[in-house]
Amino acid sequence: MKKDIKSMTLVELENEMKLIGQPKFRAGQIFDWLQKRMVSSFDEMTNLSKDFRNRLENDYYIADCVIEEKFCSKLDETVKYLFRLNDGECIESVLMKYNHGWSICISSQVGCRMGCKFCASTIGGLKRNLTPSEMLSQIMTAQKDMNIRISNIVMMGIGEPFDNYDNVVRFLELVGCDKGINIGMRHISLSTCGRVDGIRKFMELDNQLTLSISLHAPNDKIRNSMMPINNKWNVSELISACRDYFKRTGRRISFEYAMIKGVNDSKECADELIKLLSGMICHVNLIPVNEVKENDYERSERVHEFCDYLNRHGMNATVRRTLGADISASCGQLRQKHGKIDTKL
Repeated sequence: MKKDIKSMTLVELENEMKLIGQPKFRAGQIFDWLQKRMVSSFDEMTNLSKDFRNRLENDYYIADCVIEEKFCSKLDETVKYLFRLNDGECIESVLMKYNHGWSICISSQVGCRMGCKFCASTIGGLKRNLTPSEMLSQIMTAQKDMNIRISNIVMMGIGEPFDNYDNVVRFLELVGCDKGINIGMRHISLSTCGRVDGIRKFMELDNQLTLSISLHAPNDKIRNSMMPINNKWNVSELISACRDYFKRTGRRISFEYAMIKGVNDSKECADELIKLLSGMICHVNLIPVNEVKENDYERSERVHEFCDYLNRHGMNATVRRTLGADISASCGQLRQKHGKIDTKL
């Protein structure tokens, strides 16, 4: 089988070159073409001989994603991509413009098996994990398409990052390399629905990215009804892991809270949330829930009232700015509409 060359670190490439009888400096040339110049074929590596490029073509492949569909918001500068991968599967990425520059929300899996009831990404289940190179390719393709420099990454697209732990960690190593895309960890956010094992394992790496927790409920009763992951690791276990994460890394945690009418938007829920997160240095990101036809969840009208209440009681809370509402910019909606998933799974 051909090897995934774009998922290799520079050290691994050096070892590959040694195995095939090539000098060490070839690894640096190839790494530069793949990670910095972002080529999608070996033929583009013009400082390599044709015979060597043919050898690479025979033994390796370059993972890529091509634009299947692209939607540009008329409300803001948000761009929604449906990318087709080498095997024909499709994923989504969202490019967003902020005052500090361009951010991209990328996917880590094709589909998702977490089963969160308010999320379109999980409809159809999990198809497969993305490779590090496929995560990189989302950034590279968007940068080339828009002729921009992306400065921030949000791992909050389709999939649960800690359900694809090893590939995600490798991606973070590659994307932060100063000889490649070179986006520092402090410019990356990673969102998990609550895989406590992943949180505890990840904290040992002392990565300085921002950890976001998809909390969405202040107690087990409500969270169990929305998020199956809570049956394995309940709210108490999750918050305990978060407190330990902060102690180990010193990095403030962000808690995502999708506001759903009549489910988690009451004053009682706000009081429980305040008590739950008391004493923790954190940020609560309130999100007007994206309405999906496969469930009956409605967007709460109390988002700003809920936010004001949290702030008055000492919580650092904001309402997430809605971007790309006219182009189904929330994760999973475009892939689903495109008919790339089997909802019978």
